Parts: sequence; structure tokens; C-alpha cells
Amino acid sequence: MAKPPQAPSLADLRKEIDRIDEAMHQLLMERGEIIDRLIAAKRSQDTGTSAFRPAREAEMMQRLVKRHKGLLPLDTVESIWRVIISTFTYVQAPFSVHADLSAGDALMRDSARFHFGFTVPFVPHMGAAGVVAAVSASKGDLGLVPAVDVASAGAWWSALEFDAAPKIIARLPFVERPDHPAALPVFVLSRVAPDAMATEAAVWSIRVSGWGAGPAQALAAKANFIAVPDRAFDGAALLVTLPKGVSLESTSAALVKAGAAVRSAALVGSHATRYTIAADKA
Repeated sequence: MAKPPQAPSLADLRKEIDRIDEAMHQLLMERGEIIDRLIAAKRSQDTGTSAFRPAREAEMMQRLVKRHKGLLPLDTVESIWRVIISTFTYVQAPFSVHADLSAGDALMRDSARFHFGFTVPFVPHMGAAGVVAAVSASKGDLGLVPAVDVASAGAWWSALEFDAAPKIIARLPFVERPDHPAALPVFVLSRVAPDAMATEAAVWSIRVSGWGAGPAQALAAKANFIAVPDRAFDGAALLVTLPKGVSLESTSAALVKAGAAVRSAALVGSHATRYTIAADKA
């Protein structure tokens, strides 16, 4: 009668873990060698824009979530990949992250460290205007601004309307789920090459007159938005994110039908479609 196979010993299992750890390290070093060649290829193509590639990163994070399984928490694997991606981006072209702390110091620092790690320098600001100014004056820095209404923040996005100004290039977190460890909604500001932009959701700076409950309800049915008072004509300055398939024309028509008048509109950025996973799959 054949003997049942003997269970591996603890020593054997630990050797397997050591083997996997070494293989992972070797792959990271191999990735670094490829990045080194990438740096050499890009050296003659310096455009003064950030090395951040929001479209590619959003796609990479979505693929990661779709293939992930097993006992390793998704929070852990996402944070590991974020550190790997951000660190290698930093190696290609060093940059700093300027962050508006007005929505909460701890919340913003958690978001910055989760998505960009500790290698990338973190520069705090108290207010979105300071972040916009710092990114505007930089060669390729990133700015993090809460993607929520913050009291007394003002219409900071109006500074993004100019052609030479940085734009909103991403919305974090890339993968949204209940109890995310870095759940604060954040807009990322920078200058990136046009072909690197994720363009599924368009972000518009819109000024309206006749703002009130009716126009607010009409706009909420079509898009996410932040509104701050504009003294002219009982108006408001709006930062409106239009999802794929929703046009500026139809949105303007809905505002007019609800009693508002659109005074101006300027495209101030775009980002990937928000990718959300349900609580039972998180």
C-alpha cells in the first residue's frame, strides 16, 4: 500500500517563500533596467511635462484588481503596486507632490503616501490656490486637491482655464471601494503630454447666473460638481465632471431649462472613468 505524500516541513515552506522573494526582487531590478533604457530613449525628448501617465496607470490598476485573488488584501497589493509605479516614475523624472491640506491633514497625507509612497517629496499647502501656483511654477510636479467642496476654498479651478496652465489629469483613488485606506476623493493637477491623458471624463469650469436649487438639481442628475458662490448675477462658479457620453451642450441646456444662464465654460482637464468595486468583492 502506497504511503500518503508527506506534508512539506516549515523549513521547506520557508525556502519556497525565500525563493519567491528573491524572484520578486530580481523582477524589480529587471524593471529598473528597462526604466533605465526608457530614460535614455526619452532624454532627447524633454518637453517639461510630468512623467506621470494617468491613462496608463488607471488601466494598470484596473487590470490589477480584475486579476487579483487569494488571501492577500486588495488594499495591500494596490499600495505595493502604487509604490512601484510611482517610484519608477520618480526615477525617470524627479518630481514633488504638492498637497492641499484644507480637507484634513491626515486624510490628504494618507492619500498622498498611499498613491505615491515615501520616495516622492511631499510639500504641504493650506489651500488649493497655493498648490496650483506651485505646480504652475514647476517643471513636472503634481498637485493634489480635494475633489470635494471645501469651505472657503473659492473657485481655485479658474486658474486652470489658461492654455499654459496645468490641468486636472487624474482622480484618485484609481479604484474606489468601501473602506478604502485612502478614500479622500482627490484631483491630480499637472502638465502631461496629450497622448498620456485619460479622457473618459471631462472636467469643465463653468460660470452661471441665476444659480439656485432648480439648476443644482438639474446638474446633479447629469454630473458630479463643486459649486461656489459668484457675486455676479446671483451666480456660481462650477467645477463640473461630465462622464463619458454626457456633452457640455446637453448639460448647458439642462441648466438653462432649470432657470440658469451659462456665462462661460472652459475645459480644465479630464480623467479616467471612476472604477468602483462592490463591498462583497473588495
